[in-house]
Amino acid sequence: MLILPSRRQFLAGLGGATALVGSTGVYAFGIEPLYRLVVTRYAPVLPRWTPGLSLRVAVLADFHVGEPYMPLDRIAEIVDTTNALAPDLVLMLGDYPAGRVARRKVPLSEFARVVAGLKAPLGVHAILGNHDWWDDDEAQMSRGPTCEAWRELEAVGIPVMENEALRLTKDGHPFWIAGLGDQEPYVLWGDWRGRDDLPATLAKVTDDAPVLLMVHEPDIFLDVPERVSLTLAGHTHGGQIRLFGFSPVIPSVRGNDFAYGHVTLGGRQMIVSGGFGVSRVPVRLGVPPEIVLLELGAAPAVAGAPSRAA
Repeated sequence: MLILPSRRQFLAGLGGATALVGSTGVYAFGIEPLYRLVVTRYAPVLPRWTPGLSLRVAVLADFHVGEPYMPLDRIAEIVDTTNALAPDLVLMLGDYPAGRVARRKVPLSEFARVVAGLKAPLGVHAILGNHDWWDDDEAQMSRGPTCEAWRELEAVGIPVMENEALRLTKDGHPFWIAGLGDQEPYVLWGDWRGRDDLPATLAKVTDDAPVLLMVHEPDIFLDVPERVSLTLAGHTHGGQIRLFGFSPVIPSVRGNDFAYGHVTLGGRQMIVSGGFGVSRVPVRLGVPPEIVLLELGAAPAVAGAPSRAA
């Protein structure tokens, strides 16, 4: 026999569901994006990695500085937390301005002044993302050669790598970092040309030492050769909403395959950071702002987000 709930039971259930939805919304809009900060650790076993080369790398992506969602004191918290991890190297993956989601823009000169406090023996190195170009009207009109974010970072001593490669050494062991130009920098008049040149970038690698490749949008991973030990990407924010390993909206041709975390494709590996900020909609749920910490050449493996095969 079918037993229907009483009116009181129905209203109580409806009220509970409404409270649950409301509390989830408060968390997604007001807590996770503003107050949570996690360190996500990875220790992948990489191909073409030099035995004896142990490297700790902090990866910072998608700041989107602007109030109220990413004020300067939040940037300072990220800087202090990163420095406390004592990385050998800090890599920044682009998208420094907030875009239209911010109620009040924060000058990029002020952002640069705060991130200038990042410390690492092998340096702090940056690439640019689409919002670094999209949010600069002058750069959109002139098509370069630089944009405001580029100039402000370099003014405080953080080099911006656009289709460049740099050879570094740790404990006598060489390795390369390479930075790719953004793949979708222009939006005016339907100009979809990128500033990326992957072949020219990798042609600047002159020996067989391991290569860490910084990219903003992860889609380029489809073209990255096995010569690259590890590709590092941002851009997706992990979808900003991520439940049970699934994100409903991902700005990638591969969707959830390239949404977040440790991705493998054949013999190649990529880590996609969930980053810090928000874009378009000021919400994060199930993918809290994160500093990615890589322990490369370290043993035993450090637990991080689960590896996934694309």
